[in-house]
Amino acid sequence: MKTVGLTYDLKTDYQFKDGDPEDANAEFDHPSTVDVIAEAIEANDFKVERIGNAENLLEKFTSLKVDIVFNISEGLTGRNRESQVPILLEMAGIPFVGADALTLGLTLDKIMAKKIFIAEKIPTPKFFEISSAAELIHTNHHKFPLIVKPRFEGSSKGLSENSRVATKEELVKQVDYVVTAYKQPALVEEFISGQEFTVALVGNDPVEVLPIVQIKIDGKLKLNNKFYTFARITSDRLEYICPAKISQELKKKIDELALKTYKAVECRDFGRVDFRVDNEGRPYVLEINPLPSLSTEDVFMLLAQNIGITYEQMIGKILNSAIRRHNLN
Repeated sequence: MKTVGLTYDLKTDYQFKDGDPEDANAEFDHPSTVDVIAEAIEANDFKVERIGNAENLLEKFTSLKVDIVFNISEGLTGRNRESQVPILLEMAGIPFVGADALTLGLTLDKIMAKKIFIAEKIPTPKFFEISSAAELIHTNHHKFPLIVKPRFEGSSKGLSENSRVATKEELVKQVDYVVTAYKQPALVEEFISGQEFTVALVGNDPVEVLPIVQIKIDGKLKLNNKFYTFARITSDRLEYICPAKISQELKKKIDELALKTYKAVECRDFGRVDFRVDNEGRPYVLEINPLPSLSTEDVFMLLAQNIGITYEQMIGKILNSAIRRHNLN
């Protein structure tokens, strides 16, 4: 029986510091999520060794007895934090599930990811980066509405009702908040009014594009000015609709773009691409997450039900994609 190591960061491990925003530990997993993933791996006839975060991995660096590591670790600080565990595993020569350090670093930094999208002719909202609200004082050429996000955060960190801005005053205030609270530059994008979708993908050669999931907020599919925020993730105002209620033509466009995006950043084993579609039916890629949540409240559980498999089988699909890629069969 093969042994699978499990790397992760727990919400309970995070020590809040003075000045931290309330969502500072949003990317980390609840202990219950780690339990569910460990049980799902065991249900696929593997033994599980819980490793934990990058510090724990360093302590066990020379004594690990695992065949492969299932990595869901987000890392602690900086824009390369998601790369910390993969780079250690690569150094130790230990195979692992999911994207490598380069892909994880590139995609966590939303601006670097958008540069790749542009190079690959993948439609993405127009944007600029700003490091200080003071830089906005002498510019008036912005086309509103805009949306302001931290440059390198996941799990909708830094996204609230205030993130969509319609005036210069709101823009200055929100940029100042993001730069101060998250200690990083802000990404300012044109706001795409319309509908929101997410597409999960599993595998490598071939890649399986799973059914499109549509985001419903406050009972509405036509979101217009509404969007996915940190607060909505844990509220009953957000629903996932699967399969999405869209035309075959739009489904084909989104599926093709999701696959192109997955391949453009060299995702492996699994990933998720987030979209907005404007009122003319044009899809835009917002971002790709090669380390998406596998929580049972998130889209992978819903997708498993939709395609007629269990959550355990979905985890098995991801794990077995990596096992085949590493020729460990």
